Amino acid sequence: MSLLKAMATVGGLTAVSRVAGFIRDIMTAAILGAGPIADAFFVALKLPNFFRRITAEGAFSVSFVPLYSEAMEKEGRESADSFAGNAMVMMFWGLLAFTIVIMIAMPVVIMLIAPGFSDDPERYNLAVSLSRITFPYLLMMSVAALLGGVLNAHGRFVPFAAAPILFNLALIGVLLVAWKFHTAAHALAWGVLIAGILQFGLLYLYIRREKITLPLLRPRLDIRTKKLFRLMGPGVMGAGVMQINLFADMIIGSFLPVGSISYLYYADRLNQLPLSTVGIAVGTALLPMLSRAVGSGNEAEARSLFNRALEVTLFLGLPAALALLILANPIISVLFERGAFDAQDAHATARVLQGYAIGLPAYIAVKVYSTAFWSRQDTMTPVKISIAVTLANIGLALILVQFMGVAGIALATGIVGWLQIALLARLLRGSPSTGFDERFRFALPRIILSTAIMGAALYGANIALDGWRGMGSFGEIAALSVLVAGGLALYAGAIFATGTLKASELKAYLTKRKV
Repeated sequence: MSLLKAMATVGGLTAVSRVAGFIRDIMTAAILGAGPIADAFFVALKLPNFFRRITAEGAFSVSFVPLYSEAMEKEGRESADSFAGNAMVMMFWGLLAFTIVIMIAMPVVIMLIAPGFSDDPERYNLAVSLSRITFPYLLMMSVAALLGGVLNAHGRFVPFAAAPILFNLALIGVLLVAWKFHTAAHALAWGVLIAGILQFGLLYLYIRREKITLPLLRPRLDIRTKKLFRLMGPGVMGAGVMQINLFADMIIGSFLPVGSISYLYYADRLNQLPLSTVGIAVGTALLPMLSRAVGSGNEAEARSLFNRALEVTLFLGLPAALALLILANPIISVLFERGAFDAQDAHATARVLQGYAIGLPAYIAVKVYSTAFWSRQDTMTPVKISIAVTLANIGLALILVQFMGVAGIALATGIVGWLQIALLARLLRGSPSTGFDERFRFALPRIILSTAIMGAALYGANIALDGWRGMGSFGEIAALSVLVAGGLALYAGAIFATGTLKASELKAYLTKRKV
């Protein structure tokens, strides 16, 4: 499968998941709004996801996939599967013990990650009880991520990319029967746990379908497993540093007025649409392919893979970021302003979204640059950069929040994204497999020009159609639909008019087996 075809597969399924996620968020906003119960649930939702990014998408995956791919290339599938089975057994028992300890210590954990809740018994007690329900999701999803990494290494990208769809469907399902629970927040918490079970089940079924056998024997610390832990060490530090960054945002937000954590959540969900759709697609497809190219010493293929991935991230990320900046208010209003989520909540969330959008292209590109390090089994360099970026983000957030409130947290995150990409690019300078090729140098200025044309048109059209808003749901939806569809059409036209992409090239990208 070609890189772009793999990215399109993962990105398409991720987009479907995000659409389901928007339906879930619209229902959540209408039922929970942005009050104390919503704040408590979002803390309970973020807690297992913070650790999951270390054990699943974070340190484990970026260390495991290159080693598993290397084992398949050099020693065959049986040896690679034996390594994966051993890693899974170790992960399961380690995370089971960790989950039990955290659930017991949850009152202390919530005090540490949301200290502002201590003066609000309702939010604090609810956050503790909800987090004890959601936290086992960490165990289920982490094992599922290992199975997904094995499938990705075999070129089977669909199952792991489709798993998040089950998460959103599970939460939509419990919201439909929320009246049977103590609160809608309790329904959502149980939905998170159910989703973890469903996602694990899906990946396990596909492992069986592909006839991949992962022997579940007594865990042993062999040479390859030792190497996995060696590589994970810096990765855990790096992912841990990034989670400290997110924890810091939540700690700062917990001291702000009620609803601030909810504003961060809703805005981040919209920001995650392009970030996850493109970023996850690039990282998922690029890591095993780049690892094999580097492992076989094929620098030319590695350079082509790197450039095409970076080209796609900017091709999609730049216009998405500019569109979110310009259309933040109508997007938030149309999607969330109903029920318990009022106009004031919508305005505050839109300002947060604009802060996040500033760094959107940078964070997508970080996926490409970080993968270039991980494919070489270098997990330490990104850690050092993560530490610098985290310190900068916390310091900047503490400054900006004094002037902008909760929006300052998001703006700090957006700004330091560009610092991170600058540091990563500087340290990769001179590498033969990550230098810009002629095609990328040709495409970049044309992508920027096309984005600018689209942005100017959207800005003018947004002002012209402003009167449509306030005329009821139909008028608002119609105005936003015109803006989005028009922006997409204009950007596509500019891309083809500037020669950035030709129809024949697009067809070739999706059919060629090599890039």
